[in-house]
Amino acid sequence: MEATPPLIVTLKLNEGAQSYFTALRTKYFPAHANYLDAHLTLFHHLPSGEPFIEAVLQELGSIDAFALDVSEVKNIGNGVAFAITSPRLMDLHSSLQQAFRGHLISQDRHRIWPHITVQNKVTAFKAKQTAEFLQTGFRPFTIQATGFDTWHYLKGPWQHQRIYPFNI
Repeated sequence: MEATPPLIVTLKLNEGAQSYFTALRTKYFPAHANYLDAHLTLFHHLPSGEPFIEAVLQELGSIDAFALDVSEVKNIGNGVAFAITSPRLMDLHSSLQQAFRGHLISQDRHRIWPHITVQNKVTAFKAKQTAEFLQTGFRPFTIQATGFDTWHYLKGPWQHQRIYPFNI
């Protein structure tokens, strides 16, 4: 058993985008299972308390904020997510994977599918209804990546650890 909870790394979003997606998550995610605000997960399970992880996030986080295209609403079976497109994010994630190699679980070794989940843990029927509703009138739009956030996973809720802000 691990001495400290695993570390999760997410991409920090600009305030307007964060509020928008969290409001959708609050509306569509089952309340009993919604422990978190909306987020874009980069890594699901890194070792906590490893100074090199902080050093890498600090170093790679000293970049300029960058655009993320919210490209579509996706039905993900038992939920709904907004797909994110960003060549810059793909390159950044690849660099982080290289830096963290040897510490990645299988899920984090794969090419990332950037997305923000606003509904999960519902029936396929309910997810289909929500996706169809959100797709009605959807137009792609742009948000900003403004940093990294780190969290401890507490077997449900997450505990915020630190922000590594990008240059804005």
